[in-house]
Amino acid sequence: MSILEIKSKESCQYDLVSLGEVMLRLDPGEGRIRCTRQFRVWEGGGEYNVARGLRRCFGQRTAIVTALADNDVGRLVEDLILQGGVDASFIKWAAFDGIGSSVRNGLNFTERGYGIRGAVGVSDRGHTAVSQLKPGDIDWESLFGEKGVRWFHTGGIFAALSETSAAVVEEAMAAAKKYGTIISYDLNYRPSLWKSIGGQEKAQEVNRRLAKYVDVMIGNEEDFTACLGFKVEGVDANLSTLPIDKFKTMIDKAVSEYPNFKVTATTLRAVKTATVNDWGAISWAGGEFYEATHRPNLEILDRVGGGDSFASGLIYGYLNFGDPEKAVNYGAAHGALAMTTPGDTTMANLKEVEKVVGGGGARVDR
Repeated sequence: MSILEIKSKESCQYDLVSLGEVMLRLDPGEGRIRCTRQFRVWEGGGEYNVARGLRRCFGQRTAIVTALADNDVGRLVEDLILQGGVDASFIKWAAFDGIGSSVRNGLNFTERGYGIRGAVGVSDRGHTAVSQLKPGDIDWESLFGEKGVRWFHTGGIFAALSETSAAVVEEAMAAAKKYGTIISYDLNYRPSLWKSIGGQEKAQEVNRRLAKYVDVMIGNEEDFTACLGFKVEGVDANLSTLPIDKFKTMIDKAVSEYPNFKVTATTLRAVKTATVNDWGAISWAGGEFYEATHRPNLEILDRVGGGDSFASGLIYGYLNFGDPEKAVNYGAAHGALAMTTPGDTTMANLKEVEKVVGGGGARVDR
């Protein structure tokens, strides 16, 4: 029997539905935010990126539940979502007031970093439509009970946006649990989101409450510490080493406290420079640990979205193989490929992921 009892494809309209924000990312390319004269635009968001990766790279049926202000910026974000193949029919549109004093769309300015200069993100997300979602706004009974969803994904970015967003997550998880939908949650700790509403103490209060619903818990070492209070011994502030045995000890503690976790997964990233990282992942499932192929000195173009692409590859592995070892390796390979291209979202395809999983190199393919 599979570790996760996933509903059949035939009984459900969607393989995965994500709940979260979608922002307009403005990227100065090789320049810097503070002095650029031009930006490229992308869409992105921690929870959304997982749905897009599963659709665009892995060909799964996905949808995003979010909210946008109904103006041209919101419609641009919608257009980008549609280009990625994600079902946008669950977007809740909020009337725009002409100024943005009551509702607006989120902007995310992100520079990639290079060498000794780390990546920088400057988010502008006050009064966003998605942060104003509240319980009762979404018909979860129809989504999970009538249309059918095999897997539901959300995370700590959306949960941190407001008091009501955390309540929406709990409402959605309760409905998903009622209908036997697998629930995954990426802790995705962002200090900037929590610092004005209580910091780590508030993050732990919210995430520990939500963790009781979760089947598949995802996060890196900082996430598990900041959001759930589980520390990893032997990790320095610069994350220059990856003590895998210490990560395993931490996960053992987490699954002991939360027996509802059927799977946990952690990316392993040692940051040597902004453009060279050691990259890997481990996963706990059914009482055993599974470790992805370790990739030391991985060259990075744009690290943003690497963890989200790991999550989508991991979920694909479970949806299609039910195999923990394949799942963690598909996740790590997809994350590695996503970081070789600009933007939050993946530009990889399944054939490329399978090549990397199989040990294929970077020789020219023609």
